[in-house]
This record gives sequence, C-alpha cells and structure tokens, in this order.
Amino acid sequence: MEQQQNITSYNPILDTDSYKPSHYLQLPPGAHSLFGYIESRGGIYDQTLFFGLQYILARYLSTRVTYPMIEEAKELLAAHGEPFNEAGWRHIVDQHCGSLPLEIRAVPEGSLIPNHNALVTVRSTDPEAAWLEAYMETMLLRVWYPITVATQSWSIRQVIRRYLEETSDNPEGQLPFKLHDFGARGVSSEESAGIGGMAHLVNFMGTDTLSAIRYARAYYDEPMAGYSIPASEHSTITAWGKEGEVDAYRNMLRQFGGPGKIFACVADSYDIFNAVENLFGGILKEEIIASQGMVIVRPDSGNPVEMARATAKMLQKSFGSVQNRKGFAVLNHTRIIYGDGINETSIRGILMDLRAHGFSADNIAFGMGGALLQQVNRDTQKMAMKTSAILMPDGWRDVYKAPVTDPGKTSKKGLLSTYHNRETGEIKTWRMGEAGGDWDDLMRVVWRDGNLVVRDSLALIRERAAQAR
Repeated sequence: MEQQQNITSYNPILDTDSYKPSHYLQLPPGAHSLFGYIESRGGIYDQTLFFGLQYILARYLSTRVTYPMIEEAKELLAAHGEPFNEAGWRHIVDQHCGSLPLEIRAVPEGSLIPNHNALVTVRSTDPEAAWLEAYMETMLLRVWYPITVATQSWSIRQVIRRYLEETSDNPEGQLPFKLHDFGARGVSSEESAGIGGMAHLVNFMGTDTLSAIRYARAYYDEPMAGYSIPASEHSTITAWGKEGEVDAYRNMLRQFGGPGKIFACVADSYDIFNAVENLFGGILKEEIIASQGMVIVRPDSGNPVEMARATAKMLQKSFGSVQNRKGFAVLNHTRIIYGDGINETSIRGILMDLRAHGFSADNIAFGMGGALLQQVNRDTQKMAMKTSAILMPDGWRDVYKAPVTDPGKTSKKGLLSTYHNRETGEIKTWRMGEAGGDWDDLMRVVWRDGNLVVRDSLALIRERAAQAR
C-alpha cells in the first residue's frame, strides 16, 4: 500500500528525465543561473496559438517540494543508477519552503506567434540552484500538447470561417459550434482529455469532453466553457432491433424534440438512405415538422464528402430549404453533423463540395475525435526548450548549439524576449534590451519563485485568439 501511495503522489523532483539529476555535476564551476526558452522550430503550421502554460504552472510547478519527496527521489535514483543532488533539493526546502526558485516569462495565452520565436523563457533565481532551469525542461515542455491542439483547432476555425463567410448570413454566430470535440475516448488518459479538450475550447464552444469543462473551471476560471446536446449512439438505435429502427427515432423525437429544441441522431446503423429518405423524411416527417425543433442527422460511415452531400440532398428533398441572402440553400427543420474520418482536409473537402452544390455551411457541423486530441505530437510543431545563457561570476555568457548536420536545430543565444512592432504588427524575438523604437515587449512574468503572478481567464484568452488572423 505504501508503494502504491508513492506512485500516485506527485513528486516534482521525479517529473524529469533520468539524465537530468546528473546535470548539476556537469555545469561549469561558479555558475549562478541558467536562462532558457521554449519555441516552435517549425512544423505543419507556420504559427502557433499559445495556450496551456498556466495549467502546468498551477497544477505542477506550484507543488512544493518536501523532505519525504527528497527521500523518495534519493532512494529511487540510487537504485536507478543516477546521482542525486540531495543538498540542492534540501536547500530549496530550507530556504524557499519547497517553492521552486524560478522566474518564468511568457507571451499572453491566446496569442498567435510565428514560429521560431520564444514563447516562454525560464531563469533560475537562486545561485545555489542554478541547475534548476534545465532540470524543469521535461515538465515545462509538455506545454507542446495544448499549444499544438489549440493551433490545429484554430487553423480549422479559419477554414470553416472562410466557407461561412462565403455561404452564410450569420458567420460569426454559426462559427463557435461548428467543430465539436468527440475526442475523450481517443486519448491516452483523462488528463489528456482535459488538457487537449480545454485547448480546443479556446477556439470553439462545442464539446462532448466533460474533463475539458472541469479543467477550464479549475485552471482558467470559466464556469461553463462548452455545450452539447442530447444525441444517440448506435447502441441506443440498434437496441430496438432493425425492425424497430423507426421506433428508436420516434423515441428520440418524443424525448428530446419540441419548440426550439435540438438533438442529434445517428442514421447509418443499417441503411442511411432508407433512414433519411423513408423514416426521417417519410414516416416521421410530419411529426418532425410539428415538433418545431431541429433534428441533427449524423452519417457515420462511407466517404465523408460523398455522404455529407447525399445526406444534404435527401434532407432537402424531404423537408425543403430556403435560400439565404448569399444565394445558398439552408435546410428546413434539419441539419447534419459529420463525425467519422474528420480532420482539416476532410472538413475542407466537405465544405467545398457542399458549396459547389449550392448548400450553405450553415447546414453542417463536424465532430472530431482522435485527430483533434491524439494525432499530434511534439514534432507536429517541432517544439523545443533550450538553454541560451549562463550567468558566471563575470556576467552572462551565451549558450547555444549549432550542429553542422542539422542547421534547423541551431538554437538561440543570450537573454531573450519576444517583441511586437506597433507599426507593422511583426513579431520577433530579440536579445533583451536590443529592441527599441516601435517594438513593445510581448512577454510578461507569469511565475516567480513559487507564485503564479498572472492568471488569465479562458474568456480573455478566447478574445485574444478570436482577434488573431
């Protein structure tokens, strides 16, 4: 039982890579501080939407080191074959009450930053713990995950926005609910669901990931970050048997239908063409119209582009449509949500095809699961944390690497910050003190010596992200 307790209790000393505990012995004698930065060195997208550091700082870096943690680390690392800086960690407990002596600066969360610019900088503030900056790389660099999910979600938002602006009378009103998070079951852990789902909610307000709602409440002060609607799954339809398929749909309508109400129903458990044309559009047609609500039909198999178009045409034939001011058809009484095989490419293809066939993007929303929260990794945006300066008795010295075999991994030098040009809008990382004139420092201290200095709400972060283009 004691061993299980140690495993489940968080220990920041051991939230690192195995080689890190030996690094305090590898620094030049007399080192007083290290300074490092986090950046995207490239990747699929040429900009990153910065998000998620506040969660890491509040949940993990805020944990105070204790003597029992030191004892656990001492025993584990000895058995593991690594040295342990027991005196250094005891100094942190004795002199800092277990708080980590670091200063962390970052661009505001929700900012869209071109790649190859510093997003975060980290500096150790106690000469007796100069090694701490690099030691915390493992924990801090996990910010790659919410950054990457938020960046992908933001990019998809721009795709959907484009088609709404071309085909919808109300693009801004439609946009927040056009990409729904279906990813909770497709990730590696509940925490991944919470972090990734929360990152998606920077850009949209539709989600079926309840962990994301809880995380946004706890770490970004958002009472209700996203919304969902009643919806069927295949088991709740097939439980009625094939011969009872129409009864399953009728039950959905009677349970969740009504004036102004909305619900979703999967339609491909057997034959989607029969379900849409003869059941929804035939036997249940008048009841759907009389309900004065909205039925969202969900195709869930086949070629996404072809099936979205086929479903739209079948619904239009049964329920009709109206032509909006931009000349595109908007379905009556029904809409579509597509959640199978959805990614940025298929979303673009579906919207392009619907537009070509005269349908407004109003008619469809998308559910995205594993591709949204799980099919990303640190290399998607080539995220890295590197030390760029060391404080020696004679002052700060540059630290950098420049491998001849991969120039793309050349790191930055010196004490850095990221700046915004008031006139041109350009964003660029400079050495501290070198930027002047029209350049304003984008970074601010968010953490200092155990204290979270800045705590932004999700509402504020959403405002920043919505303004980014």
